[in-house]
Amino acid sequence: MNYLFLNLFFVVASLAAAIIVLRRREWLLVAKLALPMMALTTVFDNAIIGFGIVAYDASKISGLMIGIAPIEDFAYTISVVLLIPTVWKIAGRGTK
Repeated sequence: MNYLFLNLFFVVASLAAAIIVLRRREWLLVAKLALPMMALTTVFDNAIIGFGIVAYDASKISGLMIGIAPIEDFAYTISVVLLIPTVWKIAGRGTK
């Protein structure tokens, strides 16, 4: 199994949950969160890979990179940006 396939499962599951739970104005929040989170992910993923803290098996990544970070690394950020407002809403803490 490669990282892209594994991440695809989580992104699709996160997106499905968000589609079911979130309303229009909550999607605006998701959109507002996505850009800064992706920017931070770009900076920090490139740093931890560049410093050798994290390494990837080249046979398990797609080869698409943003800097030196594989594109698969960004799936975690996408999933979190979708899941946090979704779980918040399910827990009864979101807007009604």
